[in-house]
Amino acid sequence: MENAKPRESSRLLSLDVFRGITIALMIIVNTPGNREAYGQLDHAEWHGWTMTDLVFPFFLFIVGVSIVFSLAKRLEKGETSGLLPQILKRALVIYAFGMVLNAIPNYHPSTIRILGVLQRIAVCYFFTSLLFLKTGLKTQIAVTISALAGYWLAMTYIPVPGFGAGVLTKEGSLAAWVDRAVLGAHTYRQGPYDPEGLLSTIPSLATTMLGLFTGLWLRSARTQFEKMKGLLAAGTALTALGWLWSLGFPLNKALWTSSYVLFTAGLALWLLAAAYWLIEIKGIKAWGRPFEVFGINAIAAYMLPIFLLKFLVLYKVQAAGAAEPEQLRILICDGVFGAWLSPLNASAAFAFSYMLLWLAAFWLLYRKKIFIKI
Repeated sequence: MENAKPRESSRLLSLDVFRGITIALMIIVNTPGNREAYGQLDHAEWHGWTMTDLVFPFFLFIVGVSIVFSLAKRLEKGETSGLLPQILKRALVIYAFGMVLNAIPNYHPSTIRILGVLQRIAVCYFFTSLLFLKTGLKTQIAVTISALAGYWLAMTYIPVPGFGAGVLTKEGSLAAWVDRAVLGAHTYRQGPYDPEGLLSTIPSLATTMLGLFTGLWLRSARTQFEKMKGLLAAGTALTALGWLWSLGFPLNKALWTSSYVLFTAGLALWLLAAAYWLIEIKGIKAWGRPFEVFGINAIAAYMLPIFLLKFLVLYKVQAAGAAEPEQLRILICDGVFGAWLSPLNASAAFAFSYMLLWLAAFWLLYRKKIFIKI
């Protein structure tokens, strides 16, 4: 017999662990030791998906779940004053952090990238929190469906000058045209589109909203076993719907297609259900402790490895006998792993080792109860 719980606590260990798994995978896929990478440790070329393409939607989904756990408790206590200013401040700080990352090394006002991963997180966090605080469930569901359906209709039927309607290429999609028209040279590497672009932020909000609905489900008065079954059922339904939709509107991370939203949210639900079953129901927690270390310091665990990685990539060293300077990252990878591993395996070993080094650093913070909050 499963024990019913009126409410989950303000923190859910399985959610922290899931967040930590996502952060660990993010560090690995962001840090190949050289210019080679296994297919699953790199993004899909365009349509389709790899394990790497799950990291960002998983993180946005988790943001949505976390909003419920962080705000619902305060609302139940009547702590409503000052919530919106705090949410706005946090969103602005996260956005500013994203701009700082973008400014290294391109800090020129005419070309600095305006959007990015942290910027999208900030926008989705703010609007999802706003919807949670100011609207009811019916409105929230309507907004989510409208975002997915409206984006699909726009991308499919609105003609793009010089390309026509329904073109889903890097240059010809409606999302790419909007990025060029509004952002100009302020796109990712001054390219023809931005992978965290303006129009594609609309369906990414739906990803966060699906996380919000999951958080509401997890805080309901159902038994833990019922909650787990609900996660699995919803995950199966969303994965199937996403796959079916992809037959006409392909899975694509850069465009953040509506099918991609449903498909990745379904996979996130499956993984969260597995973590929930192991940790909350079965009480098997030890395996998740290393991931919890990342999960409770998520923004810092995202930013700090990227800061160091930028240094390792931008700082170049003239090695003896080399025709030109090489990235410090590649020299370290070749020196430590290149002598006894193939370039492909050396690259993966470097990435995994880099993640473990950061895990050790955050483990020390965890042991000293140092948690970096925004």
